[in-house]
Amino acid sequence: MAAAPVWSVDPRTGKQREQVAVEATAQEVDTAVRAAHAARGALADRTVRSAFLRTAAELLEGAKDHLVEAADAETALGPVRLTGELARTCYQLRAFADIVDEGAFLDVVINHPDATATPPIPDLRRYKVPLGVVAVYSASNFPFAFSVAGGDTASALAAGCPVVVKAHPDHPALSEFVAATLRRAAEQHDIPKGVVGLVHGFEAGVELVKHPLVTAAGFTGSVRGGRALFDAAAARPVPIPFHGELGSLNPVVITEAAAAERAETIGTGLAGSMTMGVGQFCVKPGLVLAPTGAAGDRLVKSLTDAVSNTDAGVLLDHRMRDNFVAGVAERAELPDVDAPVTPGAGSEHTVSPGFLTVPARRLAAEGEHDLLLEECFGPITVVARYEDDSEAGAVLSRLPGNLTATVHLSSEEAEGQGRGAEILAELTPLAGRVLVNGWPTGVAVAPAQHHGGPYPATTSTSTSVGGTAIERWLRPVAYQNAPEALLPAELRDDNPLGLPRRFNGRLER
Repeated sequence: MAAAPVWSVDPRTGKQREQVAVEATAQEVDTAVRAAHAARGALADRTVRSAFLRTAAELLEGAKDHLVEAADAETALGPVRLTGELARTCYQLRAFADIVDEGAFLDVVINHPDATATPPIPDLRRYKVPLGVVAVYSASNFPFAFSVAGGDTASALAAGCPVVVKAHPDHPALSEFVAATLRRAAEQHDIPKGVVGLVHGFEAGVELVKHPLVTAAGFTGSVRGGRALFDAAAARPVPIPFHGELGSLNPVVITEAAAAERAETIGTGLAGSMTMGVGQFCVKPGLVLAPTGAAGDRLVKSLTDAVSNTDAGVLLDHRMRDNFVAGVAERAELPDVDAPVTPGAGSEHTVSPGFLTVPARRLAAEGEHDLLLEECFGPITVVARYEDDSEAGAVLSRLPGNLTATVHLSSEEAEGQGRGAEILAELTPLAGRVLVNGWPTGVAVAPAQHHGGPYPATTSTSTSVGGTAIERWLRPVAYQNAPEALLPAELRDDNPLGLPRRFNGRLER
């Protein structure tokens, strides 16, 4: 593998700013993975782990001005957005520290012997242990929350798993700064700095998923790139779990009654959601089923007005900009496709938001319009106008898996009158998060959150946001008839660690 320079690039101009590092060789990937593997023991103590996560949050906050400046120079996402994202990242670290302290994620279950059961039950004690080194593949569109110190890293460290992060090429300098901060936090708790490894380069990413000491991987990115890594993870002599977020259309259904009741509000809300972050959110609503008729026309007019008043913006890099411009042009050329507000190139380095409309019947059966059912990364959405409920249902039946699915109902429909429950039942198989009368952009970091969905939204049934994201990096182990003196402290009868557990069928907290 030939080493190549890694440059920091300004997306506002497309010019290289500075050389950050060089692409990692296979030997350097091996060194990083082995250093992470050697650091596993230092994470065994849950008290040390939680303290490490909290210190990481404190140090990141302390370096806020420097980190936000570096992130903005490489992503053009703006200080306001980036400051908020950094705050979210620090909140995630502290939230996982709380989860580690509580200990419920270990799922401790103890059954004493019962000779009267059929069949007889021996002494069984079950809990979860960390998998080992986790490979984390950073996302482009969230340089803090889904990158070096993001949710995959935070949840893996909380589980007791060291990480090796493959930096995203759109923000290499920021990745180095954040990794260095995490290592400083580790060293404050006598954890080897190799507990957080960082490598650059496409080939390094491939080498990483193939390394025999890597036990699992977390990825956020494109369908093409994620599927290639997913296949590589499955093709290993010892396959490993690959938790990938690959792509999502995030359909929205607007009922005729909802459009009649508040077309203007829905149109304005849709414009704000589809253009948020220059349309670079993984939960951007990319397909909207809206009724024909006067109410639907009012909605489209409201959307037109709002999008027309939205400024052009800078995408994360020029490759994404080129793909967006080409993808929009290809879609706009399809028969019966109109552009009330034409999306595409703005200035030399920006893109202008817009949306397309198409009769829903064009999407109800396989054909050339299937392109409209594929995600287009950037500030664009497709509004499919349906004549009746069966036509809308036919389009929904053709959609792949998604992160989110949304329905806008009228007040009466939301109270149980009409088809509200029926539409929710149609949307539930399509997505991991189903919204009513809201917009999918904005993923709360909360215990009940689920950020995942059927393939190709994700490659597993797990979430990458919220407390249960830790489950991806653990595996259960049961001990049978093991003497008390040999058991891990987590599984002893006297519960010296004070863990929540299920003891002989009763939940103890």
